Amino acid sequence: MENQKEIEKLHPLFKEDDSRDQHLDALFQDTTPPLCSYEHNMQELADIESQYSELILPRAPSDHGGVAKTESSDRRKLSTDEVIRLGGERFIQSRSSTSMNEMLISTHPYPVSFSGLSDQELKDVQLIENLLLSSEKVAHQQFDRSRKLLDQCDVLASSSGNPIQRIVYYFSKSLREKIDKETGRIPPFTGSGKKQENDTQGRTINTTMTLLSIYQKLPFYQAGHFSGVQALVDRVSRSKRVHVIELAIRQGVQTMILMQALASQPDFPIKHLKVTAVGTGHEQEIKKTGDRLKSFAESIKLSFSYKVVIVKDMLDFNRDLLELDPREALGVFSLYGLWSLITQQDRLESLMKVIKSINPRVMVMCEVAANLNSPNFVNRLIEALFYYGAVFDSLEDCMDREDENRGVTESIYLGEAIRSMVAADGAERVIRHVSIDVWRKFFARFGMKEIGFSVSSLSQAKLVAKKFSCGSSCTFDTDGKSVIIGWKGTPIESLSAWEFS
Repeated sequence: MENQKEIEKLHPLFKEDDSRDQHLDALFQDTTPPLCSYEHNMQELADIESQYSELILPRAPSDHGGVAKTESSDRRKLSTDEVIRLGGERFIQSRSSTSMNEMLISTHPYPVSFSGLSDQELKDVQLIENLLLSSEKVAHQQFDRSRKLLDQCDVLASSSGNPIQRIVYYFSKSLREKIDKETGRIPPFTGSGKKQENDTQGRTINTTMTLLSIYQKLPFYQAGHFSGVQALVDRVSRSKRVHVIELAIRQGVQTMILMQALASQPDFPIKHLKVTAVGTGHEQEIKKTGDRLKSFAESIKLSFSYKVVIVKDMLDFNRDLLELDPREALGVFSLYGLWSLITQQDRLESLMKVIKSINPRVMVMCEVAANLNSPNFVNRLIEALFYYGAVFDSLEDCMDREDENRGVTESIYLGEAIRSMVAADGAERVIRHVSIDVWRKFFARFGMKEIGFSVSSLSQAKLVAKKFSCGSSCTFDTDGKSVIIGWKGTPIESLSAWEFS
């Protein structure tokens, strides 16, 4: 993966003690490839021929229709991902400089690689370079030098600017918080992280309209929902009674898609659909979702029942709470429902044991397609920079800058996620994501077998993306039998389907 190569190239420039978070199972720790030796000759890194010359030369429009053109020429505007990679290259080259002043000069010793950039793109590349330089200083506990670099970032960064300015704004803010913690300006965290996790989940549920707006505007979310639902339908469609256990029902959009799909089967009419929503809090909000689903079921004349199972602790969850019926075809749908348990592996393992015991025909899982759980904060920052850079880029292409829902999404959800990954450590770092390969290794403990997606499931996802004006920037790839949905090539979410052997 191209992004991973860039991350690996940056890694040798940092050294940090990875002994933190040793209470976590090694499976969920740093899963990046082995790092190159730190003793890599810096001059060799600086002499690397640019891999990105093609990015700044005039060329035909990209296959990704969401990429805009510059005003001054027909050359397409660089994507956020491309700017980040160029900033990374410039950072690597600047590391060969002999003084701080030389590292911060605006002219570059390799003009062939950067000469075609617009003034704004050059400023954006500089923002990324300074952000990476600041991260390096934090890693070496050179906090005053890091703050000076962040001061330069803050001159151009903005929560209302272009995607690079916005993402640097939130990363800079998070790095300042990390510095304040490291220098004692902010007292060390002493809690369990549980309250923060609940607070974040509560905000997610209480801003229903914002999340629905994001769902309606970003093609990869809808594409993932439709494809995941189709994978579940493929396994239960011939049954007259279906029972679906939702591990994170949220607003229930995916459930409405499921209801519509089951109700519209002419060859195998369904008699009854039962949905059980499982959670550890926010019972009233989950019940409101059920009310909306019941109304929708009536509108499409589908026999439907809805049950809420709330447990204070996931260790209390058991199969007796599900009211299983042997006549029902059983399926499990987890839409971003497992990542919050990564820091509570006893709860995660307990949940998976219960799911294994009920032996569903299929378990469909959708999770973030990135490893954002390295115990090394710089590694984590670089991975997060690529991932959230793509998300901010999608918001730029698909929503107006003045859109209130976009602002809420960036400031609350994305900003909080970046803060957790950059500024927090240990139990305080409650927002964690791991790649599909890590989930595979974890699921293997429970005898779970990955099953592929049907042609109709993949076709459904691509058709959904095409309905969006920015849908051509939505990319589809496979990782083993899983589907990886991305934005301009950067993985955003992974879809996988599982059965128990």
